[in-house]
Amino acid sequence: MSAGLDGRLALVTGASRGIGRAVVATLVAQGARVVATDIEAPAERNGGTHHALDVTGTGPLTVRDGVTSRALDVTDATAVDTLVDEVEDTLGPLDIAVNVAGVLRPAHVVDLTDKDWAATFAVNTTGVFHVSRTVARRMAERGHGSIVTVASNAAGIPRTGMAAYAASKAAAVMFTKCLGLEVAASGVRCNTVSPGSTLTDMQRALWTSDDEESAARRVIEGDASTYRTGIPLGRIADPADIADAVAFLVSDRARHITMHDLYVDGGATLRA
Repeated sequence: MSAGLDGRLALVTGASRGIGRAVVATLVAQGARVVATDIEAPAERNGGTHHALDVTGTGPLTVRDGVTSRALDVTDATAVDTLVDEVEDTLGPLDIAVNVAGVLRPAHVVDLTDKDWAATFAVNTTGVFHVSRTVARRMAERGHGSIVTVASNAAGIPRTGMAAYAASKAAAVMFTKCLGLEVAASGVRCNTVSPGSTLTDMQRALWTSDDEESAARRVIEGDASTYRTGIPLGRIADPADIADAVAFLVSDRARHITMHDLYVDGGATLRA
């Protein structure tokens, strides 16, 4: 069974950096064409022409062939519908959609503002709804397609200071499973990937030390004062680890997998 994604068209949100950028790189490496989106276009546009991302390095994104870069605010349902219509009119039918766009605004519940709660759900949950609903309608009519939502292991275990984030990701997981149940008979698969601590800007923003090595070590060892277990595998994930899981789930190798939540956290949540 082929692991390749030759010629398939994928939409990826949150594609500018971190896990989203790694997902774009991995899908392209396996032969997919990718529409990479973020709140600001992941690469500059010149005279209205779609440009591509350099997804091979870690520096600034530059123009390359192979990836179409577009700005997209996933909280705007009309913008999502318009973009998907444009993509399918100009590039062809979408085979894959990957919801990566997400925000984290840490705070203890008693200090959490209404604004931060609403903003967290607007991106992490409602954004997933907007994108998934739009592409699922089209995929179901065609009788095939794969949707993957990147959630978090925080959706399955309580975290101090992360109630809004954890709740929004838990909602996204259950939404994706319910969608998967509804469209299964149409040949569309819907799954989630739930990372643990991953070396991204979001992860680094939680660290209180400028020494990355010592900060990472504290994550790996865990913190009893915040009831947080360590990482049994003894390492923090690289974004590529998460991207590989996404690529598997959208490939034909996972053709009989739907409504599944794949934890990629080095065993941090001690799930059986």
